[in-house]
Amino acid sequence: MYEKINKLITVSPSPHVHSAGSTQKLMTGVLIALIPAFVIGIIMFGWGTLIVTGVAVISCLVFEYVIQKYLLKKEPSVTDGSAVVTGVLLAFSLPVNIPFWLVILGSLVAIGVGKMTFGGLGNNPFNPALVGRVFLFISFPVQLTTWPAPKGFGTSLTDAITGATPLGIIKEGLRNSDSMDTIMQNIRSSKEMLYGHMGGSLGEVAAIALAIGFIYLIMKKIITWHIPITILGTIALFTGIMWLIEPTQNASPVFHLLTGGAILGAIFMATDYVTSPMTPKGMIIFGVGIGLITVVIRRFGAYPEGIQFGILIMNAFVPLINSYFKPKRFGEEVKNG
Repeated sequence: MYEKINKLITVSPSPHVHSAGSTQKLMTGVLIALIPAFVIGIIMFGWGTLIVTGVAVISCLVFEYVIQKYLLKKEPSVTDGSAVVTGVLLAFSLPVNIPFWLVILGSLVAIGVGKMTFGGLGNNPFNPALVGRVFLFISFPVQLTTWPAPKGFGTSLTDAITGATPLGIIKEGLRNSDSMDTIMQNIRSSKEMLYGHMGGSLGEVAAIALAIGFIYLIMKKIITWHIPITILGTIALFTGIMWLIEPTQNASPVFHLLTGGAILGAIFMATDYVTSPMTPKGMIIFGVGIGLITVVIRRFGAYPEGIQFGILIMNAFVPLINSYFKPKRFGEEVKNG
């Protein structure tokens, strides 16, 4: 009798939510939401966007298949779409002129270390794409901080002009004791940055394209507003306070929202189901932490950008957040008032 019952029980990683959706459908939805940013990347940086993204996606698929089949001796799950999303997000966080072998290496770390080391999808505590990106950033800082300046459609990898990102320009200017007014003369207008006409990673430069993707994810109920809005709101609040107190040494909150990887990270990386809290209250705490860490690193740290570190650090706190902000038990009565 026990053996018959035992065969009917399947234990799987949390969260345990009954839904008409599937992992494959969710991943497809995320990929659709990333299309606007991908198109803008091609327009601004040329065909290198397509090539770098293709190399990252293929590498992630190959590494996941090989590791599952030959090392973990499991049935490969590359058809669920999660490896494709990891590859796209990794590519989106890289400069378009990065050497291909570094893209492949970053994909290996993202899949092999960030995902498969912990047992695969549903078990990884950290966002795999960010694990790969941070590894490359720490190990190869020159290649990861040589940013192509946008030239428009048709740009090749060999003729792209390199330059600093807006955040990098401000960081360097402050080190040279320049005033914010002087620094901002070398930075494009907010309108140009909104449409992605600035240096940066191939998928993070167009705020308007990422916003379109966010609206799509919300409409399809793939994510909720809690994490993205809390992260961006926290960044805006604290940078706004510093800007009001000392405008000669601090950029405006609009600048901080439109530049760097804040929007890409808030919408597509911090909202990863596996590595983010399960309850709305937990998501808000999670988002505030990411936003605060991002601002501290941007303003006082050695690096111009801090969103990647903010997300990974708060990923580590997710089990603690989930243990404190627990969802209602199935069947538990909800009290009104």
